[in-house]
Amino acid sequence: MILRREGLTLRDSIVVSLGIAAIGAAVLYLMGRNPICECGIIKLWHGETISAENSQHILDWYSPSHVLHGVSFYAFFWLILKNKSIGFRLAFSTFLEVLWEVAENTNTVIERYREATIALDYYGDSILNSMTDVACMIFGFLLASRLPVWASIALFLAAEIIVGYVVRDGLVLNVIMLIAPQDWIREWQAVAWQR
Repeated sequence: MILRREGLTLRDSIVVSLGIAAIGAAVLYLMGRNPICECGIIKLWHGETISAENSQHILDWYSPSHVLHGVSFYAFFWLILKNKSIGFRLAFSTFLEVLWEVAENTNTVIERYREATIALDYYGDSILNSMTDVACMIFGFLLASRLPVWASIALFLAAEIIVGYVVRDGLVLNVIMLIAPQDWIREWQAVAWQR
C-alpha cells in the first residue's frame, strides 16, 4: 500500500480494496459458505427471488442495492471525511461492505431474514455472489464519484423504483424489514412472490 501526503491514491485503493475482498472471501470460506451455487452452475444473472439459487450467482435483483451501497457510502463519507482522499474513502467503504457480507452470512442474520421477511428459501450467499456484491458497491462508489449529485440521486431513485416494482424489494425495504419488520410490507411482498 502506498500512502502519500494527500492520502491513499484511487489506484492504490483499488489494490487495497481487492486485498480486503480477498480476506473477506477467505473468512466466508472458513465460515463454511459455498464458493459457488450448490447447483454446480455459475450464471451471470439469476432473476428468480424465491429460489434456493437466489444470491448464489454473479448478479441478481439484489445487485442494484449493492451499487446503491456504493453511492450511499460515497455521499456519506464525502460529507464526514472530506479531509481524507477518495482512495481512503473507497478502501474504507470496501472494508464496511466486506464486513456486511460476512455479517449477512452469519446464522444469526440469515435467520433474521428468514423470520422477518418472506425469504424462506434464503440460506445465505455464495462466496461468488458476496464478492460480486462487493464489486457492485465499488462500481457504485466510483460511479457516484464521477456523476453530478442530481444524477446519483436519480440513479438511487430509479434503482429503488424498478427493483421495487419488479420484485417488491430493494435497499430501503430490505433495511426496514431487517431492522423493524412491517406486516404490511411482508403482505405486499408476498403478493408478488406468489405470482
